[in-house]
Amino acid sequence: MAIITISREMGSGGIPIAHKVAEELGYRLIDGEAIMAAAEAYGLSAEAVEQADEKPPHFVDTLDSKQSLDLHLIELIILEAALKGNVVIYGRGGQDLLKDVNSVLRTRIIAPFEDRVERWAEREWLDPDRARYLVRKSDQQRAGFILYYFDRNWENSVHYDLTINTQRLSVDTAVQIICNSVKDENLVSVKANSKRILSDLILRKRVEIAILSATDIDAYLLEITVENGVVTLAGQVHSRAEKKAAEVHARSIEGISNVQNNIGVVEYRTNPLEH
Repeated sequence: MAIITISREMGSGGIPIAHKVAEELGYRLIDGEAIMAAAEAYGLSAEAVEQADEKPPHFVDTLDSKQSLDLHLIELIILEAALKGNVVIYGRGGQDLLKDVNSVLRTRIIAPFEDRVERWAEREWLDPDRARYLVRKSDQQRAGFILYYFDRNWENSVHYDLTINTQRLSVDTAVQIICNSVKDENLVSVKANSKRILSDLILRKRVEIAILSATDIDAYLLEITVENGVVTLAGQVHSRAEKKAAEVHARSIEGISNVQNNIGVVEYRTNPLEH
């Protein structure tokens, strides 16, 4: 059940590297195209994927609620593909989504900014100034996505097992480094435990989606964890009815064996001056 995640900077060569790694190993590539192909089966429109995929929030409540739900559905697509194993997950915060899965090879592809600008301008037939703007905007958008949804500095190298600078290394060399690294015995030895962790992550994601989809719960302050099929609900809601509804939605998910409901109820305070 080998899993490789590839984080990349625009113009660093991440696209051809991801495709060639998947081809070399015979793995399935989970990228934007694969997510779009699977979207309809998960109730996602192409427009919804476009709006949520690797995008930071809008900071408009109604838009952010919809985007958050769509992002959870995209993450469910990724998690279910990861459970099947032998996948290359390209971008989408894969290294953070799977941070508790020890058998994942977390890879990052980088290159100096001006090198990336030159490559992008050549690839897309763009004016260098336009390419420079797009590369900088991409960096800001992806950094914002990771910071907001995973609370992590995108560039922090400690969160990657392998960082490859393609300024001088060729695509073929990068591919061989990744293909050799995924066979490391430290990754292979923890595969069995990783399947259980992934199964719990999928159940957690399904519970999150069920609760976020509900109209009878304000789920903003809820915390959901799953271990060995047991859901623990924590955080707070504003009424006992919401607390009960959250548990009902959690129990509705196939594969959940029990629910521990530790949600606190903090009712809205009424301003006496309004009466």
